Amino acid sequence: RSGEMAKLTQLIDNDVFRAYATYTTIVLLKMMLMSLVTAYFRITRKAFVNPEDVASFGKGESAKKYLRTDQDVERVRRGHLNDLENIVPFVGIGLMYALSGPELSTALLHFRIFTGARILHTFAYLIPLPQPGRGLSWAVAYAVTISMAYKVLKTALYL
Repeated sequence: RSGEMAKLTQLIDNDVFRAYATYTTIVLLKMMLMSLVTAYFRITRKAFVNPEDVASFGKGESAKKYLRTDQDVERVRRGHLNDLENIVPFVGIGLMYALSGPELSTALLHFRIFTGARILHTFAYLIPLPQPGRGLSWAVAYAVTISMAYKVLKTALYL
C-alpha cells in the first residue's frame, strides 16, 4: 500500500538488502581496522600528538620527543581519512540504491567492486604500491558510488 513503511522482515528477506548489509559491514570493519593500524604505528614509532599519550615515557623534555609526527603514521592516517571520505557516502547511497529495487546481480557487482577496490586501496596505501594503483582503486570505488547514485536518482526520485 502506498505510504506504508516496509517492515523489517521484508528488508531481511530482501536479497539485495542482505548483500548491501554484508558488503557495508565488510568495508566498515575495514575502516575500523585502520584505527587499530594507526594505533599500532603510533606505538611502534613512538609518535604521539597528545601530551597525555606520552606520560608513560616520562615527564618534561624526555617525554616531549615523543610528541611528533611520523611519516608512516601520517600515511596510515591519510588512508583512514580517505576511507571516511569514500565509505561513508557508499553507506548512505548504497542504502538508497539497495532500497530502489535493483537486480541482485547488478547490486552484487556494485557492492563487490566497491569493496574490492577499497581493500586494494588500503593495501596500495600501506605497502605502498606504485601509482597509478592507489589512484585507480580510488577511482573505481568512487565511480561505483556515482553509478549507484545515478540509479537512485533515475529510478526512485521524482525529478
